[in-house]
Amino acid sequence: MSAGKTTIQLAVVGCGYWGKNLVRNFAQLKALRWLCDKNEIALQAQAQLYPEISVTQDFDEILKNPEIQAVVLATPAAMHYAQVKQAILSGKDVFVEKPLALHYKEGQELVELARSRGSILMVGHILEYHPAVTLLKDLVQRRELGNLLYIYSNRLNLGKVRQEENILWSFAPHDIAVISSLIGSEPTVVTASGGTYLQSGIADVTVTNLVFEQEVRAHIFVSWLHPYKEQKLVVIGDRKMAVFDDMAKEGKLKIYDKGIEWEGGLPIPRQTAETTLFLEEKEPLRLECQHFLECVATRQQPLTDGQSALKVLKILEASERSLQKGGLAVSLDEVEKSALA
Repeated sequence: MSAGKTTIQLAVVGCGYWGKNLVRNFAQLKALRWLCDKNEIALQAQAQLYPEISVTQDFDEILKNPEIQAVVLATPAAMHYAQVKQAILSGKDVFVEKPLALHYKEGQELVELARSRGSILMVGHILEYHPAVTLLKDLVQRRELGNLLYIYSNRLNLGKVRQEENILWSFAPHDIAVISSLIGSEPTVVTASGGTYLQSGIADVTVTNLVFEQEVRAHIFVSWLHPYKEQKLVVIGDRKMAVFDDMAKEGKLKIYDKGIEWEGGLPIPRQTAETTLFLEEKEPLRLECQHFLECVATRQQPLTDGQSALKVLKILEASERSLQKGGLAVSLDEVEKSALA
């Protein structure tokens, strides 16, 4: 489906910090028909840029409009569950920014509701659409790196400090989604620890450790209280290593033909070539928005559908439980069992 010929009509709900980027992309893709935000200042700021688009401060008006086929939600995370549920019950397809919900049990309900209603449910795990991540997944699947040993990611910045969610829920979903996808399974157990410095009860810094089968491990360091911005993912295999540095202007993905070889019973570092891989110059958000429109048009399941987002949500909830327990290990089975209670 070409970007200029889509007949999908959708509404973007939430025109603020991130929502305005979705507004821009869906407007350029000729699918945007309505804007909705309770904040009149944010709404009018976008309305001035797109005067041909209808606007409202009433979410119910969007839900009741039969011409609107899909709803894009860029609202606070605490509102996701209720708004996604309302939209699906109103017969709309839904794109919602991460996380899908704030509780695994709520996420399960939304996924089942979308399935039973035949609705497209897609969650905005944008890194899954980054050309570097797409290429990295291909390399891992073709075993270019050999057997995976461990992965670590840093997602650090100074701000934007949120008041409705902690840093774990704000930053870590991106890395959890990519790491789980690269490894091809979910962890058996997680631990998370962190620090609260700015607002009572809201962690500003967390380190999450994930243990997968075959002792593959990953850790995720996130902070919005940091002197510089860093978004880096390092993947270590027993043959080669890869680094995805999203802050690099050029050469975002590098492959290092480095490792450890044993000679005479001693470990000897192997230092050879470094390769910078060619990437398409495409905006990940544009690719994500195009994918949603294609899924709405063809009824295919999105790459980041509700089921995949539910796996991320399970890991997030287990991490949050560990965080609240002072870093004690929490199994994913524990989260699943509590959802059945």
